[in-house]
Amino acid sequence: MVRALLLGACLVGSCLAWPAAARAQEEASSTPPSIEERLAAAEAKGEEAALAGHNAWMLTSAALVLFMTAPGLAMFYSGLVRKKNVLGVMMQCIFLMGLMTVLWGLYGYSLSFGGTRGSDGYSPYIGNTEFLGMQNVQRQLVVDKNADGTDAPRVDTPMEGVIPRFTHMLFQGMFFIITPALICGAFAERMKFSTMVVFMILWGTIIYCPLCHWVWDAGLLAFGPGLAGGALDFAGGTVVHISSGVSALVCALVMGKRLGFGSEPMPPHNLTYTVLGAGMLWVGWFGFNAGSELASDGLASSAFAVTHFSAAAGTLAWAGMEWILRGKPSVLGAASGAVAGLVCITPAAGFVQPLPAMAMGAAAGVVCFFACTKLKHTFGYDDSLDAFGVHGIGGTLGAILTGVFATREVADVALVSGGNPVGLIDGNPQLIVGQIVAVLVTVVFAAVVTFVLLKILDATMGLRVKRDEELQGLDLSQHGEEGYIFI
Repeated sequence: MVRALLLGACLVGSCLAWPAAARAQEEASSTPPSIEERLAAAEAKGEEAALAGHNAWMLTSAALVLFMTAPGLAMFYSGLVRKKNVLGVMMQCIFLMGLMTVLWGLYGYSLSFGGTRGSDGYSPYIGNTEFLGMQNVQRQLVVDKNADGTDAPRVDTPMEGVIPRFTHMLFQGMFFIITPALICGAFAERMKFSTMVVFMILWGTIIYCPLCHWVWDAGLLAFGPGLAGGALDFAGGTVVHISSGVSALVCALVMGKRLGFGSEPMPPHNLTYTVLGAGMLWVGWFGFNAGSELASDGLASSAFAVTHFSAAAGTLAWAGMEWILRGKPSVLGAASGAVAGLVCITPAAGFVQPLPAMAMGAAAGVVCFFACTKLKHTFGYDDSLDAFGVHGIGGTLGAILTGVFATREVADVALVSGGNPVGLIDGNPQLIVGQIVAVLVTVVFAAVVTFVLLKILDATMGLRVKRDEELQGLDLSQHGEEGYIFI
């Protein structure tokens, strides 16, 4: 009996002692990670955190830019037309959100950003097929090899700078949506919907994609390698606003005036829509401009700030001009001034300080006010919603003033100017030359191609709705619906 008890005690003691002994042996056999290993692990975690921050901001910015088209631009434009055309304008915006997205995914992104300067197959004129059908953009299965030669499959996310290329594609695709939608303001209330669809497909493919490649993919107009030293265009002065504004003017001239223009009253049917739309555009523009840094950093904060200041100054300037010349500031004037200030600061958002941004916004408010009143009245063209007066003129002014106010105090001198002066405010007049050349090339390219496209479509499909359809309104004649039904 005693022997059995002693044997049991020994067994229990062994069981209790074994885990401690095992741990001691494991601790003795394992070596603590080296300083280099710990630093590498910390660096990896830091990179993961940075990626999460950059990506979250850029996805938010993409959503903000989409928000600018609908409901922003849709409400801004639809409030300015007569009530029989309110749905026609909204349909153009929402349909283009679908149409341009599909084109961008199929080939637009590749034609705009395909190829790297200096690599095989690169062209300064148009992108290649690198991203056709989302290849090299979407996540993909990659098979690596282990040390023993066995396969080690993993899912890889292609990167574009510090963000996934998927995110870059989505963000830039939102620009591809809103740019042709801006043109719709010039031919509002009179273009056939079917012709509009074909025109926008051709316009986006033949005009937008090459311009985007020229400016933002080290092409013909890019800062540094471009003509006359190229141009700085942070978020789309040439690519978005000048191209759409000039094309809008050509559309207005080729299509002619609306029935009754100049002889019948055509006041905006709902300015509440327009003001709400302007507010949405203002908010969305933070993604438009600050998002164009393609990262969440100090320069994005600077671009965000100058965007806000320029819009504020534009609001005061346009309304102030009306107050001085007409005795009363209008709500439409304040809303238009805000958009003018936003347009003007777009190419300069990543290169200028806040006070120059205020000056740019104020200048845009005044200049665009006269463009939409005196200039338009003098030449008598019917730019229905002043797409040229705000975007064409405001974008041109902003591109040129970028050459004046761009400074190395804001721009990353290591990447943009190599430590040299950037704009005239730094003592460098050369940038203005590059900006003017980029403006002229964009104006001529957009105007000529748009004119040719319109003439071809007019001969094949017809540009305008029939007379009775225009009098009836596009809501019913093109879509069989009414915006306001009171029962």
